[in-house]
Amino acid sequence: MAESRLSVDVNDSAVRLAPLSIQEPEENIFLFYPNLIGYFRVILTLASLYYMPLHPRTCSLLYSTSCLLDAIDGMAARYFKQETKFGIMLDMVTDRCTTSCLLVFLASAFPRWSIMFQGLISLDLASHYIHMFATLTMGETGQSHKNVNKSKSWVLNLYYSNKVVLFTFCALNELFFIGLYLLSFSSPYLSPTLLQSPGNPASLSVGTPAAPERSMLFTSPWSAGAMEYARANKMDSTVPWILAVISFPVMVGKQIINVIQLVKASRWLATGDIEERRGRALKKAR
Repeated sequence: MAESRLSVDVNDSAVRLAPLSIQEPEENIFLFYPNLIGYFRVILTLASLYYMPLHPRTCSLLYSTSCLLDAIDGMAARYFKQETKFGIMLDMVTDRCTTSCLLVFLASAFPRWSIMFQGLISLDLASHYIHMFATLTMGETGQSHKNVNKSKSWVLNLYYSNKVVLFTFCALNELFFIGLYLLSFSSPYLSPTLLQSPGNPASLSVGTPAAPERSMLFTSPWSAGAMEYARANKMDSTVPWILAVISFPVMVGKQIINVIQLVKASRWLATGDIEERRGRALKKAR
């Protein structure tokens, strides 16, 4: 009896000691590696905007680095298994804001074409917002906006599912706008107000009045006059022209994809509205 009682006591004590709760450490989504890369992209973008009016080389370097990191954060998310909804939104918002800020500058640098740049900003924002909203409301729970079925659109399916295609279109789209940005500092054909020769300030491009005094240009280092003087013959336009010409067809293709995305997402939402209205009509009929 003593032996059996002892064994019961031991078993009881074992039972009492068993239920020890093991708490898993709470993850901090905001400090995931891909999100840290996203924050760094934001910093680079802000720095590029600071240098954008007066320092085209520095701005282009910072802006291009931010764009290249857009591909690296996705690779980091998959490698470290740290894919999050916050990271997806951070990436998308950074992309939209970065491109929009550059297009705003181009609209001011080329006022004749400002309506075109304003239209590109509107198309980019509207297309991605409606597509994201349609995916959240009409798609399956947890479905990514990049999961587009071929039955809905083979173009969007290829664009989002093939990483090489996605990177090529995004990279060359940005490259075209960077090329235009550099041309605003170097090409008198696109910017006729550029000074032709820094050694001869009286020599101006076609359509420009008599050269203003330099003291008038620099009444404020951040004035429009200072920007015009900084843009004057800042660099050779050969490389920017090559970049712009090579990337132009892909940029046009990217805008066509934005239009397709906008139309398909709108139709998807309209289909959902029709089904919802039919459901409410059936309830009333019953």
